[in-house]
Amino acid sequence: MHIFITGVAGFLGSHLADYYLEKNFKVSGNDNLIGGYKDNVDDRVNFYNFDCEDFSKMNELLKGVDVVVHAAAFAHEGLSVFSPHLICKNIISGSTSVFSAAANNKVKRIVFCSSMARYGSIEPPFKENDTPNPIDPYGIAKLAAEKILINICEVHDIEYNIAVPHNIIGNKQRYDDPFRNVASIMINLILQNKQPIIYGDGEQKRSFSDIADCIFCIDKLVRNSKIKSEIVNIGPDDNYISINELYKIISNKLKFNREPRYFPDRTNEVKFANCSAEKSKKILGYKKIKNIEESIDDIITYIKNRGVKEFSYDYDLEIFNDKTPDTWKKKIF
Repeated sequence: MHIFITGVAGFLGSHLADYYLEKNFKVSGNDNLIGGYKDNVDDRVNFYNFDCEDFSKMNELLKGVDVVVHAAAFAHEGLSVFSPHLICKNIISGSTSVFSAAANNKVKRIVFCSSMARYGSIEPPFKENDTPNPIDPYGIAKLAAEKILINICEVHDIEYNIAVPHNIIGNKQRYDDPFRNVASIMINLILQNKQPIIYGDGEQKRSFSDIADCIFCIDKLVRNSKIKSEIVNIGPDDNYISINELYKIISNKLKFNREPRYFPDRTNEVKFANCSAEKSKKILGYKKIKNIEESIDDIITYIKNRGVKEFSYDYDLEIFNDKTPDTWKKKIF
């Protein structure tokens, strides 16, 4: 089987590539290297450095591909409120380019990695049959990309599945991005003896999911012929903790005794967000392999081995006003 993974240098994409290389599949992929690291990519991957929005290249490289896993994204929910054009262009145009090229090349199946942001402000735990109500441009764009995928696949007779991972953590995750990846940001700061930053009161809650718990579920969406046309949450029902609690776990492990710095709430941030895992348990055999303590240990080891980094503001803010976080305007990280 020839699998093409977009965002193959990113966190999720590189782990998927490693998984399929171990199964001796042919693995190809692209990445623009804005959100990932080149050294995440195994030398055995046929790697192409270009953006998904380049339809011409995508169309050329999907010849002979069996399955496309579309994992590439500017996955910046909070940033999307202040850079909506950047994020929506990437998510919607990039996804449409991938799906169109796949259809043109008669790819057998597309697996799209969506986001929990699709659910927005509805009552948790979020279920796949709930009516989504995304409240930021990123979530809106992800939901739009899902609808475009379904339309293209139904018209052109392509199988598809939609994975909805949520708050994945683990090694290979970018940790010098000031706009996302809260656990990695905290660890990178503490290892530099800097105080982590928490928005609002820190009582917003999330369910964190180890990367190891996600890969085998996505694999079933890729390879199980009986599972198709499905939208499936991938992640735990538990591990539901506040950002304050996350900070305590990390600071205790690193023996960091200083308090975090608190800044005002970010605009349009969902306070409580967790998903039901019932469907993934039923059709994918989802189970939690690692608890959050083990996930944090993996990230700490990864960052220590790779070396701490200064934060890189690779994305331009498009909207500056009194709602734009000072942490980003003034580059406080």
